[in-house]
Amino acid sequence: MRGLYAIVDVSSLASRGLEPVSFARAVLAARPAALQIRAKDTSTRELLALLRSIAPLCRGAGVPLVANDRADVATLAGCDYVHLGQEDLSIDLVRRIAPGLRVGLSTHTLAQLDRALAVRPAYVAYGPVFLTESKAKPDPCVGLQGLAEAAVRARAAGIPLVAIGGISLARVKEISAIADAWAVIAALLPAMADGPAAALAEAATRARMLSRGGVEVPA
Repeated sequence: MRGLYAIVDVSSLASRGLEPVSFARAVLAARPAALQIRAKDTSTRELLALLRSIAPLCRGAGVPLVANDRADVATLAGCDYVHLGQEDLSIDLVRRIAPGLRVGLSTHTLAQLDRALAVRPAYVAYGPVFLTESKAKPDPCVGLQGLAEAAVRARAAGIPLVAIGGISLARVKEISAIADAWAVIAALLPAMADGPAAALAEAATRARMLSRGGVEVPA
């Protein structure tokens, strides 16, 4: 895994009047390393329908689809990965109930990171590197130095490291020099544009820039 780990946050899109499938399609044009669907306030039925709508778009783009938290729904929807937090199901249990599903783990301290690396997930996420508004009660920031320490340990274990937390267009270049991938929510979101078409075009541009370390490239 290398590059932009794009997160489609359903609540953030709803506040801007944007539809998740259309937004995902715009982001996928940048061919990110992965696309995660984050739908904390969505029912199981709605989440399954959403993932099933986006799955063929991801397959067409050659981008892995990640479900957040829900290994059961991820399996039913045909996702490639499930992403687990510290309070979710254990990776051992997920491997028993969904052996074909790859698992990524969030970690916030070096002790958590070491425990995660020991169970050999598909990738580990580490952070928050910077202040983030995507969580109501974020963990303490680890900073660039903390991320660098985590990168050394993940590299020694041969497991990709995904930086998380407060990663903006202005900061992605320094993050990309340390981590294998960088998870982004807010920096993908367009400003209040003149209608959905303009907003989606801006999201596609942001995704391209984030995929390439903050550098603008032609569409």
